Amino acid sequence: MLLKTLIIDDEPIALEKLRSYVGKVPTLELVGACGNGFEAIDFLSQVDVDLIITDINMPDLNGLDFIKTLSKPPMVIFTTAYSQYAVDSYKVSAIDYLLKPYGFVDFNKAVNKAIEVYSSRCHQHMESVSVDTSDSIFIKVDYRYVRVALADIRFIKGYGEYLQIYISGKTSPLVTLSSFASIRGLLTDDFLQVHRSYIVNMNQVEQIERNRVVMDHDNFIPVGDSYKTMFQEYLMSHSIGKGRK
Repeated sequence: MLLKTLIIDDEPIALEKLRSYVGKVPTLELVGACGNGFEAIDFLSQVDVDLIITDINMPDLNGLDFIKTLSKPPMVIFTTAYSQYAVDSYKVSAIDYLLKPYGFVDFNKAVNKAIEVYSSRCHQHMESVSVDTSDSIFIKVDYRYVRVALADIRFIKGYGEYLQIYISGKTSPLVTLSSFASIRGLLTDDFLQVHRSYIVNMNQVEQIERNRVVMDHDNFIPVGDSYKTMFQEYLMSHSIGKGRK
């Protein structure tokens, strides 16, 4: 299990310290480092993260207000040199609060709390989407479980705390309370996340054009900048022919 982690601090030395500490924890994957909240908002529009470690006292947009701008914030650990922010940090459901100057031991304790919360959430989501041994999954919809063959799933759209799962031959998607993190481990290698809001079954794709995936004449799915490299690698290993020069 790797937690995709974003670090934020307007002080370069403090940001480098966070980068070093994250690199020492095997369960953390550093996916971004930002110098302020506005940079982070732009980053999060392209990349999904599991954990944000951010300073509170930053100019223009402090860490608390930055988290409040997020419609669905991931787990958060706050850092600050000012102890008076402690109570406010927990008002936005922070995992932990690190008072500067903190050491690696305190940092690691905070990260372990995040891992415990993440593991608990994953367990809860697994109850919403459960696996079967015959290339299908059971999807909890309202008060029933619907069995769906993986091959019949066309694409999956995430919005808020829900997933819309589009099925071949069905006009309306199945909607379940779950996340990409929960369902991704149940899918085969032919399912690619091509955008922060979309996972596509490449076996169901009609064609690909101009950095978008065409499922049919009504559904065009964009390929996000953060996913283009992985998407191109898949195409290179599953295609033949060369374009015109």
